[in-house]
Amino acid sequence: MAAGSRLLRALGLVALLLSPVVPRGSPGAAERRCFCQVTGHLDDCTCDVETIDAFNNYKLFPRLNELLESDYFRYYKVNLKKPCPFWNDNSHCGIRDCAVKPCPSDEVPDGIRSGSYKYSEEANNLAEECEEAKRLGAVDGSLSKETQQAVLQWTQHDDSSDSFCEADDIYSPDAEYVDLLLNPERYTGYKGPDAWKIWNSIYEENCFKPQNVKRPLASGRGESFIYLTKWFSSVCVEKRAFYKLISGLHASINIHLSARYLLQDTWSEKKWGPNVTEFQQRFDEVITRGEGPRRLKNLYFLYLIELRALSKVLPFFERPGFQLYTGNKSHDAEMKHQLLEILHLAKSFPLHFDENSFFAGNKKEAAKLKEEFRLHFKNISKIMDCVGCFKCRLWGKLQTQGLGTALKILFSENLIEKIPESGPSYGFQLTRQEIVALFNAFGRL
Repeated sequence: MAAGSRLLRALGLVALLLSPVVPRGSPGAAERRCFCQVTGHLDDCTCDVETIDAFNNYKLFPRLNELLESDYFRYYKVNLKKPCPFWNDNSHCGIRDCAVKPCPSDEVPDGIRSGSYKYSEEANNLAEECEEAKRLGAVDGSLSKETQQAVLQWTQHDDSSDSFCEADDIYSPDAEYVDLLLNPERYTGYKGPDAWKIWNSIYEENCFKPQNVKRPLASGRGESFIYLTKWFSSVCVEKRAFYKLISGLHASINIHLSARYLLQDTWSEKKWGPNVTEFQQRFDEVITRGEGPRRLKNLYFLYLIELRALSKVLPFFERPGFQLYTGNKSHDAEMKHQLLEILHLAKSFPLHFDENSFFAGNKKEAAKLKEEFRLHFKNISKIMDCVGCFKCRLWGKLQTQGLGTALKILFSENLIEKIPESGPSYGFQLTRQEIVALFNAFGRL
């Protein structure tokens, strides 16, 4: 909701100004109601909507938005050509707004392009030939022994079992840099059976819910809200949280598609802006038979989870050896200072989500549930390679990796606490891909 909170308010204001409010059940009343003003307490949290709105809109988002426009955070390397691992699907979107324009290599800052994607300046000076296939014999001998060992451990760590996402192979010939500012998340025209198949697979196969709870955006199924309410009251907090995270991510994506909708497409110009009708179809309380406000509250829940992760990961970024390395030393130092300001601000939030309630029961059962939690989310990250629209695939992969990185942080608290103030961090690492995804995903919220 860093951006989403502002979009919610804007869409709500547009709906409100259309005409005076009329009784809720009247025909055609949706366009006359201000229906998006979600308020009050959030389930499973000690926080409320109003506190989050004030903190995000007036303190955090303006600073974060500036950070995301910097070179380090605007370039994301992604493989959009990976085949779908779950079904044969060649139905790629033919709409021109689905296309993603990759960056020519000479437009990407040297420090990002030639780096090893690990985060000390020393490590970024490694030659490109120190790739995994040659890593045991090709580590630059001019580096300190400590840094050489860190490089080897970084490579090993990248394949470790703490990952919540199926990460792209950034050394693949099909992996390309994308300028996120030039490929914004917005409505592309990608919809229909192919798009529904993606979300059906996510909800029906990966969200721990019973089969009688239908997917949240299915229209005309008011009974699903009743089943969902009953299920929420009986299921454990971890499974409830998982469902709300996915629902919150889905809500965030739909808000951006509604707020940046293609309103006019002529030979002379394209006009993008808020489509209130599209927003109402997805979130109005009456049209969705009660589910819309819950979806919006799940967006706030997702915000709290990712905000909590930012507050927890501060020690990793505070180390002197960590650099937002692009090759421009003065700019890199300025961006790191700005990054730390944002993380300290995140830590100052008064009503953080208490993740200690997760996996707090029987140790054996908790470990089993945590692994199931991780594998379900990893499966969802793989489904993103089945999205037919390349621009939708780009933002889907980035946002799932961002959320996966947030979960990795929350489940690595003990390792983060042990990070030394200087020298390499052996137990906990974040790749540049994870860092860029984490902050851009939070920026979407």
